[in-house]
Amino acid sequence: MAWALRVLVVPGLLGSAWVHYHLWSREGFSDIPTIGPLFLVNAVAGVLIAVAVLLWRHWLPVLAAIGFGAVTLAAYLVSLTPNGLLGVHEEFRTAAEVWGVVTEAGCVVFGLALLVVQRRAGARRT
Repeated sequence: MAWALRVLVVPGLLGSAWVHYHLWSREGFSDIPTIGPLFLVNAVAGVLIAVAVLLWRHWLPVLAAIGFGAVTLAAYLVSLTPNGLLGVHEEFRTAAEVWGVVTEAGCVVFGLALLVVQRRAGARRT
């Protein structure tokens, strides 16, 4: 079960990383102060956390995946508000926005499930 959940968390991380890299490199987000560099950081972090989730069978990378998804999703939700986020106001109209929400929610949901499964498996071993 843990393996299946891990396989679901990793595409969420990589999908979100791809969305942020695509927006940064092809949609002009690299020119937005503060947000531009944060999108590039998000892209790199998503890949690094995905590798950690795959290679390190510990709760820390899973917690990082959950945090990554939750913080990224929260930032996006703030950008939907009338004031936006650091000058960026989104409207949930593009495929990238939909894909981002789906992948980030997947990081949180499947990451939480993986954390529970890992914890239960660890409790059975002791």
